[in-house]
Amino acid sequence: MRPAWSVILLTTLTGAGQGLFLAVFATDVLAAAGVAELPPELVAAAVVVSLAFGAGGLAASFFHLGHPERAWRSAAKWRTSWLAREVIALPLFMASVAAYGLAHWLRAPHLALTLGALGAAACLTLFVCTGMVYACLRFLQEWHTPLTVVNYLVLGCASGLSAAAALAAWLASALARPYVLAALALTALALATRAASLRRNAGLRQRSTLQTAIGVKHPRIAQTAQGAMGGSFNTREFFHGAGPGRLRTVKWGFIGAAFVAPMLLFGAAVWTARVELAAAAFVIQYAGLLGERWYFFAEARHPQNLYYQTIS
Repeated sequence: MRPAWSVILLTTLTGAGQGLFLAVFATDVLAAAGVAELPPELVAAAVVVSLAFGAGGLAASFFHLGHPERAWRSAAKWRTSWLAREVIALPLFMASVAAYGLAHWLRAPHLALTLGALGAAACLTLFVCTGMVYACLRFLQEWHTPLTVVNYLVLGCASGLSAAAALAAWLASALARPYVLAALALTALALATRAASLRRNAGLRQRSTLQTAIGVKHPRIAQTAQGAMGGSFNTREFFHGAGPGRLRTVKWGFIGAAFVAPMLLFGAAVWTARVELAAAAFVIQYAGLLGERWYFFAEARHPQNLYYQTIS
């Protein structure tokens, strides 16, 4: 599949915003139980950054629409479409986060916890909807696995914890080390789940053949043309055009940037007590997640490419 940068930005930005909110809300729950302290400055910063990430992702998604003025129609089929459910869940999540921040600003802790619980439910729903947009597609075998949803959830939480650690290093030093340790653990888990999906996909045997792709059962088929003098919608939208060398480079690049480098920086932050390294870890990890999401789309082999890719 051809990676669309609008969707790459949508999923990575909103995922980080969701993970950041979950990290702060979990701390808020612990603070209500008397286990931790949550400075209001950190809550305010986390809410603003989470909403900014969500708004950035939402704005990027409009560039993926052929007719942005009809965007409201995308929610109409919510009974059957995971995309429609995602379209509904994202603004609900953002509204809950904004209300949670407002309740904290008004010094209403019990109301904040209630709104935060609603926001957490919307957040988890959004993770599931986003992952299922791709996991529900049976003909794209690389995506049709529970690991797709798991990776969207774990990668989002890992990047969100990295952002929380970076903010805590600036605004709440007592929470910086716990956030760094949590980010290290989630990044390690994300590496394990993403490696599992890479290993699974590398061993896939494609169910589609050239015969099933074009509906002809003859055992010997030779393609000489695609029926057009130049490119077409099919060759532009369903194939990325990158060679095996570029795919390998992107794969090992995102493994290093999204997982290995942040884990080393988190480890160094704990070892040297320089928690400000979390900011560098978040920036590098987010860049790596852009590569990871690009590879996620490019790795999926659409059955129609059995016909069109030869010519394109």
